[in-house]
Amino acid sequence: MSKMLHKTKGIVLRTVKYGETSLIVTLFTEAFGVQSYIISGVRTHSRKGLGKANFFQPAALLDLVVYHNELKHLNRIREFRWAYLYRHIYSDVLKNSVALYMTELLSRCLRQPEANPSLFRFAESQLCLLDECSSSVMANLPLYFSLHLPQYLGFSLQNNYYDAFPVLDLQEGIFCKEKPSHPHYLEGTEAHYTSLLLSVTHPDLLADISLHRDLRRRLLQHYETYYALHIPEFGSLKTLSVLTQIFEEY
Repeated sequence: MSKMLHKTKGIVLRTVKYGETSLIVTLFTEAFGVQSYIISGVRTHSRKGLGKANFFQPAALLDLVVYHNELKHLNRIREFRWAYLYRHIYSDVLKNSVALYMTELLSRCLRQPEANPSLFRFAESQLCLLDECSSSVMANLPLYFSLHLPQYLGFSLQNNYYDAFPVLDLQEGIFCKEKPSHPHYLEGTEAHYTSLLLSVTHPDLLADISLHRDLRRRLLQHYETYYALHIPEFGSLKTLSVLTQIFEEY
């Protein structure tokens, strides 16, 4: 297939310096899924390149015109501009840490260049909400994002929690009557609050869920295990330890 120009939105997942003046950028695009692009001349101090590298910070939401050739692993971007210009994410340490966590989680889940528009819209909406939300919503947003993302990836958790089904089997993704034979399960407070977070219909309601920082940290670690059980070679999230350290005050 020959190269053609396409318009698409994109979320910057990661950026690597290339040569003296260029970048290789991995984006989650609405039209093509995960794609990598080489962008020349954006790290120069000339008038043409000045400030353009700032567009490609992780979590940036961009409107793009891209060349797309499905036979190439590295395409080029012809035009780029902000799709949404953050007011707080790049200046607020806490919100930036959450944004980096969200983009790393997306990076580890999205390995194939397949379009997933519903997932893209979910991720886009969560980043925009993060930019403007209160601190009480922000503190629980990583948990909400981690629990609701799998429904777009094919391994969503079934929220069938009640008194007779108090144990969450992370391997099967359901609540059950008794502890499973393997060690990957939640019970007690951890299972209860996971069910509450799964039942949240809009992130603004996260402000009503009060969690101690130690419980929030344990839950994030358990959710990381859940992803590792369902995604081959998922590994461990580098941003998780940073996030839990920064959120010690919340």
